Amino acid sequence: MFPPSSMTTRSPVSPPSSRAEPPPFRPRFPWLNGDLQTLRDTLRGGAPDPGPFTRLWLDLPDGDALAAAWQAGQGRETVVLIHGLTGCEDGVHIRRAAAFWRGRGHGVLRLNLRGSAPSLPRSSKGYNAGAGQDIVEALRALPEELVAPGLVLIGVSLGGTQLLDALAREGDEPSLPLVAAATICAPVDLAATCARMMAPRNAVYHSWILRRMKQDAAALAPHIPPDRLEAARRARNVRAFDDGYVAPLAGYAGADDYYARCSLPPRIGRIRTPTLCLTAEDDPWIPAATYRAQDWRANPALTALIAPGGGHVGFHDGVRDGSWADRRIAAWLDTLR
Repeated sequence: MFPPSSMTTRSPVSPPSSRAEPPPFRPRFPWLNGDLQTLRDTLRGGAPDPGPFTRLWLDLPDGDALAAAWQAGQGRETVVLIHGLTGCEDGVHIRRAAAFWRGRGHGVLRLNLRGSAPSLPRSSKGYNAGAGQDIVEALRALPEELVAPGLVLIGVSLGGTQLLDALAREGDEPSLPLVAAATICAPVDLAATCARMMAPRNAVYHSWILRRMKQDAAALAPHIPPDRLEAARRARNVRAFDDGYVAPLAGYAGADDYYARCSLPPRIGRIRTPTLCLTAEDDPWIPAATYRAQDWRANPALTALIAPGGGHVGFHDGVRDGSWADRRIAAWLDTLR
């Protein structure tokens, strides 16, 4: 773990938990390395059902809206879960996390980004790593009773990168009652992450994620210029997809401009919400070196933690209560109270 940063915000909303800090991560057999940790949910599934939910549509200023699944809690902070690239509210790790936080008395909002399957009926475009304003605007549209207990925001993978953008946009004068935030395996250097994804050892992952990205683009076809759709269809790798489809639609000059402007370093100093950035040493998608390269001490609101294992959004250990990442975030949240 990096040396912990001091925290500048405390939440009086809920009393401290009596749970002890979880021990260091230890993988559960047979998920003993980073690839197996990453693949476990795809191979086995088995996330608990978080229960019935209320469908909310959160209007955005341009006429689109984000779909969200809301489940009431017992007076503790509302936990907002934000999925990763090509994901949605039904991802195994998102449902597991929802059940975990509900079991601790929190209301849970599973937020779907633009273009994801639940949000698709009211989406005219997709999301990207720098679209944090979508998260801010969607949360501003929440009913008062959901935000009154305070908000804890948790972003997974690229959803975590978009969350960091949202936190930077809120800056010194937040419009939302933000208690804390956390990211799990979020890319903090998009260029390095793209290069890792396209490495020969990740050929299967790369083919899988590129296929899903193209499916998401095709689903938005009625709203996308034909030349951009053709660029998405013809892309042979993730970088080409970002260069010809994601970047120009989001207003960037190309992939290099998108990666440079939406990685963490340009925004790191603007974040004021206490935020835990958690990743794994053996994540096959996100280079741990990109976390070590950041000057985390430059911003006392940020704390980085590199676990010895866990893969990409895995963290399957011997405790059948959420994931190790869920429990680690909960323990960290207790230190803010």
